[in-house]
Amino acid sequence: MLRLHDFKEGIRIALTAIGANKMRSVLTTLGIVIGVVVVTLMATVIEGLGGALDKSISSLGTDVYYLSKWDWFGGEWWKARNRKDVTVEQAERLRDKFQLAEAVVPVASTWQRTMKYKNRSVKGNVNGTDPTYEITSGVVPEDGRFFNLYESNSGRPVCVIGYDVAKNLFEREDPIGKTIKISGYSYRVIGVFEKEGDFLGTSMFSKDTQAFIPLPNFLKIFGTNRSIDIHVKMWEGVDKESAKEEMIGAFREIRGVPPGEENDFGVNTQDFLKQVFDGVVSTIGIVGFLITSLSLLVGGVGIMNIMFVSVKERTKEIGTRKALGAKRRSILFQFLIEAATICMMGGLLGLAISWPLSLIIDEVLPSSMPLWVVGLSLSISIAVGLISGIVPAYTAAKMNPVDALRYE
Repeated sequence: MLRLHDFKEGIRIALTAIGANKMRSVLTTLGIVIGVVVVTLMATVIEGLGGALDKSISSLGTDVYYLSKWDWFGGEWWKARNRKDVTVEQAERLRDKFQLAEAVVPVASTWQRTMKYKNRSVKGNVNGTDPTYEITSGVVPEDGRFFNLYESNSGRPVCVIGYDVAKNLFEREDPIGKTIKISGYSYRVIGVFEKEGDFLGTSMFSKDTQAFIPLPNFLKIFGTNRSIDIHVKMWEGVDKESAKEEMIGAFREIRGVPPGEENDFGVNTQDFLKQVFDGVVSTIGIVGFLITSLSLLVGGVGIMNIMFVSVKERTKEIGTRKALGAKRRSILFQFLIEAATICMMGGLLGLAISWPLSLIIDEVLPSSMPLWVVGLSLSISIAVGLISGIVPAYTAAKMNPVDALRYE
């Protein structure tokens, strides 16, 4: 076993050797630096996207199915384009027919409508729905309230707005009770949602930039010639798969789909988002692994080569140490420490480059650099150093001291 003295001495000699050849050590670590930058940025993007996805999915509500004319992912859009629209009347029939649902909520949407208050204006999505939307979304207004059943059924001109809409339109004013214009029509603000943040890295689908109005009012203003979405949340305790099949069967009957034919509507869930994300992560992981492996291989060969040069240059030093009683394991440890230290320096340099790059990436994609990513990068660096240095270190350790002292 190595004594503490051997450990300290090995580190001291390794650092002295690195300090004597600073430029050579830095150039040697370039492959390691590139590998660490790649693996770090890959991990930060995956971590950031995973966190954004979890947050975005939670905003959709848990255990909610989304019946739509369109499939979110994996469908054939040219077929979906020719499907019949999903209508409010179909949503009402499903609500009456399907008893395993806690809520069946029709949601109609229109994109990028102008919302104005005094001389200020913003653009955002406008949604028409009913009070049970709170059940499927799992969110309630932070200030004020959502519209009630009477306001919804009678199509009262009331609205609930997102955090960013309220912030941009009202600045320091209290929005509750104020009247805003949505596409030129007046609505009284009765609620403001708490800040949700970007949805999957974009604010377009976030509630922060949206407004919600009663469905009858929405259809009166924006027209009925549109397909809606139906959000279905099951009761707690029901078997979700059985309930899903029963829901699909009920909706097929409502839409008049003959037995044996495929659904003429999409059944979308949060699982689709997870599946797509997992596919993206796998692709990023494979590409990142190939680039990282190539960079680390090049870096490792460079480290091994420079360590062989270092062994040759310090042959007499090795002979002297052995003549004075240094054991093989001490010599072996010295050169392993030197190789590992060079690689760790490359890892630290790679992290120093990755950190500002991750901040730049965060402006485009959500990213996060937790401590485990830092630890992983440094561990990989040290491991490459130990693997690359083992052969040169063993070569130095087995040298004959007499031959080493006579080496010119």
